[in-house]
Amino acid sequence: MGAYDTTVGVLLLGLFFNTFLYGIVCVQFLTYKNHKFNDALWIKAIVAALFVVDTVHSAVSIYAGWQMAVTNFDNPSSLAIVSWTIPFTAVATAFAAILTQAFMSHRVYKLTASKPAVIVIGIFSAVGFVFGTYAGIRSGIIAEVKNFGVLKPFVICWLGSQTVADLLLTCILIYAFARSKTGFRKTDSVINRLIRGSIQTGLFVSIFALGDLFTFTLHGNTNLYAMFAYPIGRIYTNTLLDTLNSRIALKTIAYTETEEKSGAAPGDFRMHTQSQTYAENNKSDGKFNVETASQV
Repeated sequence: MGAYDTTVGVLLLGLFFNTFLYGIVCVQFLTYKNHKFNDALWIKAIVAALFVVDTVHSAVSIYAGWQMAVTNFDNPSSLAIVSWTIPFTAVATAFAAILTQAFMSHRVYKLTASKPAVIVIGIFSAVGFVFGTYAGIRSGIIAEVKNFGVLKPFVICWLGSQTVADLLLTCILIYAFARSKTGFRKTDSVINRLIRGSIQTGLFVSIFALGDLFTFTLHGNTNLYAMFAYPIGRIYTNTLLDTLNSRIALKTIAYTETEEKSGAAPGDFRMHTQSQTYAENNKSDGKFNVETASQV
């Protein structure tokens, strides 16, 4: 193993993967923009904010790689100094996480009408954001990598809370979608697709967050954590945009099913989507019925 494999090498791997994910973010963002969904202003604002943060952070990450591998090529002592790009990464990641989790919490509420569930998720999300922001700012104040040990409790609270929020969101969404199955093949195929999407996105971001957590706490004298830390924000943005853009495919499936059942014209039906799901209390049994509707 080379002298800089666990410092420069792993950081560059994280930057390469981050850049790849940013390319997917750009495609997803253009897809969302071009389809002109009739979403609420606050949803569009979240999408725009995440895209701006991702763009800036991806540029900063490229600069971090250049600074480490080119500018300080003959200055290995610079690896012991905390670059401003590290605090920026922590704050940007915490910001992306809380915005995405806020949207997903709204989605959970529309599916379940459960305020306690949303409150619990909101608490973990807020705790993650506060500790993530603090850990980022504090790392810049510390200035030297050898002193990163004092950050471990804050990083554990940050990434631990963030992961709990993500797993809660995933489990609740899976449960809500599973209860919504109707017995109709094509409708259930849509629901199964939503369940698979929830599992994939929830586990993906959790794996990276836990990877960041364990590598920082166990190998804080290396940059192994950076391999996981840099891409996390892009994973959150892709999660949100994939959720919104999946309505395009769901529209096709829902229309096909509606057309087969009633022979309706393209403008005569309302389709099932995952972004505008409304839960209504059933007075007879206390359960909820999932009713989805969005404008064509």
